[in-house]
Amino acid sequence: MERSGGRRRDPGESVSELREWRPVLYRKCTDKLWLLLFFLFWAGLMFMTGYAVMAGAAERLVLGYDSFGNICGRKNTPVKGAPLSGQDMTNKKYVFFLNSCSLEMQSLKISSVSLCVSSCPQEQLNSLEDLQSFARNNGSCLCLYNLSISSYTLNPKAAELCPTLPVPPSKSFPLFNRCVPQNPECYSKYASVLISMVNEMDVFHRILSGILAGRDTVIGLSVLALAFSFILVLAFRFIRTLLVHTLVALVVFGLLFVSGVLWWLYYDYRNDPSTELETEKENVKFLLGYAIFSTIFTVVLLSLMLVLRKRLQFTVQLFQIIGKNIGRIPFLLFQPLWTFLILIVFWVFWVAVLLSLGTAGTAQTTSGGQVEYRPLSGICYMAWYHFIGLIWTSEFILACQQMTIAGAVVACYFNRNKNSPPPHPVLSSISVLFCYHLGTAVKGSFLITILRIPRIVLLYLHNILKQKESACAKCLFKCCFCWFWCQESCLRYFNQHAYTTTAINGTNFCTSAKDAVFILAKNSAKLESISCFGDFILFLGKVFVVCFTVFGGLMAFNYHRELQAWVVPLLLVGYFAYLMSQNFLSVFEVTADAMFLCFAVDMETNDGTAEKPYFMDRELLTFMSQTNKLTEGQKHRSLRPFPDNEDGTELQPMT
Repeated sequence: MERSGGRRRDPGESVSELREWRPVLYRKCTDKLWLLLFFLFWAGLMFMTGYAVMAGAAERLVLGYDSFGNICGRKNTPVKGAPLSGQDMTNKKYVFFLNSCSLEMQSLKISSVSLCVSSCPQEQLNSLEDLQSFARNNGSCLCLYNLSISSYTLNPKAAELCPTLPVPPSKSFPLFNRCVPQNPECYSKYASVLISMVNEMDVFHRILSGILAGRDTVIGLSVLALAFSFILVLAFRFIRTLLVHTLVALVVFGLLFVSGVLWWLYYDYRNDPSTELETEKENVKFLLGYAIFSTIFTVVLLSLMLVLRKRLQFTVQLFQIIGKNIGRIPFLLFQPLWTFLILIVFWVFWVAVLLSLGTAGTAQTTSGGQVEYRPLSGICYMAWYHFIGLIWTSEFILACQQMTIAGAVVACYFNRNKNSPPPHPVLSSISVLFCYHLGTAVKGSFLITILRIPRIVLLYLHNILKQKESACAKCLFKCCFCWFWCQESCLRYFNQHAYTTTAINGTNFCTSAKDAVFILAKNSAKLESISCFGDFILFLGKVFVVCFTVFGGLMAFNYHRELQAWVVPLLLVGYFAYLMSQNFLSVFEVTADAMFLCFAVDMETNDGTAEKPYFMDRELLTFMSQTNKLTEGQKHRSLRPFPDNEDGTELQPMT
């Protein structure tokens, strides 16, 4: 027997089966071309990464820098034409503005001179003597670097080289390591300038600001989402009726509680007399939007739960069967953990390159020996290329996970001896994936990327034109956005079944997708009525993780009512929580879909007789008979196998 496109063929194969032999070379070449395309794309990504690392300085954005090109908190190299550059700022970690009470912004640049200082003044400084005393006691010089401490009161130009008096008390704030004035009037002006600077930036730089603002809280909440997801996976593995009722109760409580907290925070912020800053007003608007969306989502979800409550017992039986199949496959539950670690490594790499791109520029000296960084041409196009790399690579990693799980489930399903499962099914599935089916994963993830990009472009255009577009244009934008989202959801559904068909037949992506559509069209009434209830319970699990993670985020961000706008960090936390729950619970989703597809193929290619016995166990057959009344349907069902397709492909399990 010889392998052809992932299939084994017997010497006595029919003429119709031989018709598939001719396009085999073409299929293999197609898969290699897709792999080559993905490799070339990543080669371009690595070239861009090297360029960004060489031309950028992510530390400027993370740590902050002064007006002379020195990055605070590290040693610096001199800039030609700037005598005050190239200083050792290891112990000076905070950015201090000489004129913090009357900042102005010109062409996205703050007009005031900034310095790196070791500590921010905690008390108001009213004279040069106070500045001198503060520098001697705290080791933090608030005047220009070329003015010694002893000259603060002697140099006639000290008033020009030192901050404007009086210097308000300030506090070191984690947002870009700035010294934020605590005087209400200065604080308001200071915040307004920084907000205006962020608002006038493009979307690319706003994303960077959102990543950096509240990063400690975001990391902590992400770990919380990871813990919730892992606990939920273990709970679903040993699911019982009481556990399902507990999950439903927790989801109901979480939805109602989060909605109530959002409305309470909106009322509290709206009636707070100190809400004067633009960031706080933006928080109020987004709180209202969050509260309305959460309330509508809660009402719809509670209505669905009320309608589907009678099928709860069947859902419990379904998850018990899925848990039994997962129990036969060692280490399958740990597969999402490895995928999560790989995704985390890739996302950290992506963010690091993004920060480098955001700070890529050339240092140019201006009058007075100050330094400005001019952005390089083509950075915007590189950022878009980098963003496409994020989507495609993330989808490729998730596709590899789906194919690995599907391959392991298929290998165990089509094993006659259920008491003796195949050795190392997960490792065998990974081996088959890397040897034969990487092109399938690349192609499937590329199609998802193609549908995702128009949504991102529409969102980008909407943000640019939101002040100019009419109501009709807004409606058109939203309709197009929803249409692309629906297309992407459908494509994800068919991709998953195409991956399972690839694991069964060993065919390429297009052939597997066509065969999967044929199976689903013929057995949609049987499969969809069962899988929808399991998918609904899994969706409730995802809602559980997102609700309690977002609730933790609301409490954490509400505790710090300061300058930072926590809208973007909260969105990042919610999205990350959904990704984590989706990643971990996909084990059950992919296992259920693969099991049902194998069941459909098994029912079509076998009849349960001694010559052609079923591969399924009796528990699965009994469950399917109870839910879909297959016992009556079998009387009218033809037991012949699937007819040959146009290219001679016959759906049957691999031997």
